[in-house]
Amino acid sequence: MLRQRADADYLTKGEIFEVLRNQRRRYVLQYLKQDARPVELGDLAQQVAAWEYETTPKDVTPEQRKRVYTTLQQTHLPKMDKAGILDFDSDTGIVEATDRTRAITVYLEIVPGHEFAWRELYLSLGAISCALVAALWGEVYPFTALPTLAWTALIAVTFTGTAAAHIVHERNMRLGYGDQPPELSYGADK
Repeated sequence: MLRQRADADYLTKGEIFEVLRNQRRRYVLQYLKQDARPVELGDLAQQVAAWEYETTPKDVTPEQRKRVYTTLQQTHLPKMDKAGILDFDSDTGIVEATDRTRAITVYLEIVPGHEFAWRELYLSLGAISCALVAALWGEVYPFTALPTLAWTALIAVTFTGTAAAHIVHERNMRLGYGDQPPELSYGADK
């Protein structure tokens, strides 16, 4: 059932964001990225409803499941299929990841409203490092109390540690990583 998409079918960032701006569609991708096998629409709807209603799949009511199932079948999955982000066979109810499902990961990082902007941290570290270098160059006390090599090592360790923390944090914020969507793990606004 997996269709291969031609390079001519390239999606722009705007088209990707348009398709993925809906939380339910991001939940679909979370589910598909956890398990690369084809999935039945009913199973998908059960898990998406559980995430939406913050419960377990076995505790989803028939009404909740039906509400999610219907919108997935009629709206969300056809739109994602048309964009090539997944493959949805409406006759069999089977949903399957495509090459694009994996390729759009870079656009799926969830950034909660309370998140500290990493670029601001790096800018701050860079500004502090420049000020430190200027103080060392001007031989300003107390910065001259330590050798220049010690300050250089401190700057290198600080940037390396910060970058490592950033990488770990971003990995945890990607769809398909962990048991539930990052929006639920980190309390992002719905």
